[in-house]
Amino acid sequence: MGRYRIRVATGAWLFSGSHNSVQLWLVGACGEAELQLQLRPARGQEEEFDRDVPKDLGPLQFLKLRKHHSLVDDAWFCDLITVQGPGACEEAAFPCYRWVQGQGVLSLPEGTEKVHQCWRDDELFGYQFLNGANPMLLRRSTSLPCRLVLPPGLEALGAQLERELQNGSLFEADFILLDGIPANVIRGEKQYLAAPLVLLRMTPNGKLLPVVIQIQPPSPSTPTPQLFLPSDPPFAWLLAKVWVRNADFQLHQLQYHLLNTHLVAEVIAVATMRCLPGLHPVFKLLIPHIRYTMEINTRARSQLISEGGIFDKAVSTGGGGHVQLLRRAMAQLTYRSLCPPDDLADRGLLGIPSALYAHDALRLWGITARYVEGIVHLFYHRDDIVRGDPELQAWCREITEVGLCQAQDRGFPVSFQSRKQLCHFLTMCVFTCTAQHGAINQGQLDWYAWVPNAPCTMRMPPPTTKEDVTMTTVMGSLPDVRQACLQMTITWHLGRRQPDMVPLGHHKEKYFSSPKAKAVLNQFQTDLESLEREITARNEQLDLPYDYLKPSHIENSVTI
Repeated sequence: MGRYRIRVATGAWLFSGSHNSVQLWLVGACGEAELQLQLRPARGQEEEFDRDVPKDLGPLQFLKLRKHHSLVDDAWFCDLITVQGPGACEEAAFPCYRWVQGQGVLSLPEGTEKVHQCWRDDELFGYQFLNGANPMLLRRSTSLPCRLVLPPGLEALGAQLERELQNGSLFEADFILLDGIPANVIRGEKQYLAAPLVLLRMTPNGKLLPVVIQIQPPSPSTPTPQLFLPSDPPFAWLLAKVWVRNADFQLHQLQYHLLNTHLVAEVIAVATMRCLPGLHPVFKLLIPHIRYTMEINTRARSQLISEGGIFDKAVSTGGGGHVQLLRRAMAQLTYRSLCPPDDLADRGLLGIPSALYAHDALRLWGITARYVEGIVHLFYHRDDIVRGDPELQAWCREITEVGLCQAQDRGFPVSFQSRKQLCHFLTMCVFTCTAQHGAINQGQLDWYAWVPNAPCTMRMPPPTTKEDVTMTTVMGSLPDVRQACLQMTITWHLGRRQPDMVPLGHHKEKYFSSPKAKAVLNQFQTDLESLEREITARNEQLDLPYDYLKPSHIENSVTI
């Protein structure tokens, strides 16, 4: 028998406490145990419970949670649950930071997700390209990158890369968009940027492992840049991976998070408010998915990317480089890149069992497409009705020609000629404002709170030799304490679940009044619940669950 001490922290929000009883399951590597707790209604307080469990559960991996109620569903805002196991086991933390209501079972993974313990491992490094905070850069190689220059003596590496290429198991992540972007100066100290290339191989069991890293592309002064390999001295290889993670932080935050979700959602929101009357079916379809988007983007402009904002204070692309990077990223933004079926096909990531983002994104795209099609077909019975809707056509032109700055040469439509074309575009709009933002935003706390795994800036230039790299070099390159604290603070604010969060498809406003439209929305909710159960069952079999595209975790609009 083992004794477990459970500490439950209730939020400080008004009415955060609850009189209802709570059922807990502790899920460990060696089994699970069911517990019953009786909460007190006090808000902003921590309660402690000691419970005996018949056997040692081993390292805790999940905590399952259900709140019961008799007459009234007394909602409870749970901040955090920590569990101290028997003996000298480390305390396990299970972050929640959300309202718990209804009688469904909520699954909370253990809060460390292995980053602090395993951030140096090649396996976790590769995993993040598939399922981390930024799963948008990786692509399957169709040829060896032209920027990769193999110096004499690395013929064996060249042969290995060719074999992996022929087997279809060679992948790449190229950060060339950062090449030439000026680095920030923070409190008088120059920061540094690089534009790495990393090649990875996929093993038969689905693990993605780095093979070679080129930190900088060839240049007239360095025609054969240094290549870093897993066989190099440990600190040299670690520092090369840190440079890749720093570059990924920059592109994730600016290109894939700010531009491809927040700013694209803003374009959709502005065009919807300008061109569509409140009675228009497309207005009614989209309005729940653009809630608070303008507000959060205004705050981003005034606090994050503004002069003297967070980027200027702590990020290596701050000080103006971030603006140049956004311009470059905007010039490369295509319609296909915002549509997962097209984007994942273009990147060669279809049909990979370990690509959990890809799998869940495709499922959500399909569910969203059926919902959109159901609504559109209620109001547009034929293609000629689509073509003859002047407000709809003006809305399309506003997005492509004005908001996206003449983006028709990048695949965006300037008119809708059919119901199918309209449905595809609206699916992109809803998906971008909901699921895609969820996939890109939610992982920040998990992957960025441990700063060495994704440093916001680098304080020393990239290494040009391998033998001289020491732990002092690594520590001197990472953000200082002030910068690291800013990174941890902002990623907590951006990545945490909001207390007034509205899950995808569950907005309380009833914009459509007809029974047929309500039935379409009900089916959408049913499909999302089915996917929720599918993802939950899958995650119970995984060492590292992927929850970012769980429907209950996806916000109905871009609000943070």
